[in-house]
Amino acid sequence: MLTDRLSLPFEAGLAPPAGPAVVFDGTDVLLAPPFAADVLHVTGFRPAWDRIAAAGGRVALEAPAGAAAIAIVCLLRDREAARSRIAEALRALAPGGWLLLDGQKTDGVDTMIRTLRKLLPVAGVAAKAHGKIAWIEHPGALPPEIPAWAEAGRTRANADGLLTAPGMFSAARVDPGTQLLIEHLPADAKGRAADLGAGWGALGMALLARAPGLESCDLIEAEHAAAEAARANVTDPRARVHWADATAWTGGPYDLIVSNPPFHVSRAADPSLGQAFIAAAPRLLTPRGRLLLVANRQLPYERTLDAHFRKREILVADSRYKILAADQPRRG
Repeated sequence: MLTDRLSLPFEAGLAPPAGPAVVFDGTDVLLAPPFAADVLHVTGFRPAWDRIAAAGGRVALEAPAGAAAIAIVCLLRDREAARSRIAEALRALAPGGWLLLDGQKTDGVDTMIRTLRKLLPVAGVAAKAHGKIAWIEHPGALPPEIPAWAEAGRTRANADGLLTAPGMFSAARVDPGTQLLIEHLPADAKGRAADLGAGWGALGMALLARAPGLESCDLIEAEHAAAEAARANVTDPRARVHWADATAWTGGPYDLIVSNPPFHVSRAADPSLGQAFIAAAPRLLTPRGRLLLVANRQLPYERTLDAHFRKREILVADSRYKILAADQPRRG
């Protein structure tokens, strides 16, 4: 975690910043002193945005250029997305400011530090809690690789001509699990539908194309960049895209909910994420509403479905995925 290592650069002699600090993707806690006075948290993840704002922190989608004395980056899993975030942090720094890069070994922090050593003056590195933090002084003039990193992380068309960006789930093409669910979407669906965890819009777009009788489809996505990509990709006038936490969404009621829920925290599978999507569905559905979701075959969602629905079944399963259907949502 970020706060496990944040003090290490200052214990090694780095002076606390004399100006504002910017934290990129530090979604777990608000920073303690010496950063409490003037900190801007930059994140596009809506649950983190809401938590930070509720705690009284300042939060934004991007940081102003050239104003920060220190920029702290929590390393993202995707290499291109991580490089883009580092370039954004360097853009936010004033010359002579400090970049702190914090990450777990399993997320490639060692490789990223080695890459940065070839480009920038890495002043120090410290290890703790299965991760590392590096501190790097902004040299004033940045090597050309840094603007190239920023450009490579921008939203662009994938092989199917749909807008995605590095770091989005299955950015290159529709993933096999979503494709399996697409093949089993109901053509006779009517009324109102929602896609929880819509990503860049593949599932919601397919549902609207498959079911001409639908009145509307709300696409709920927690990552701002993915929600904006979905807004561009899904052009059906019945679609409405919402940048929101699906587990806290209060829309509806819906006749149908579809979902390919997320199930990873860092590189570890965490069924609780999908279970939270399942738990949210009954309060969003009509009494006769249905939930359709796809999941990796080994994920233990059946007991959660039984707790929140009176009926459930496996519509199809192969060696990797299963499609689960649930009906008669339990109230309360």
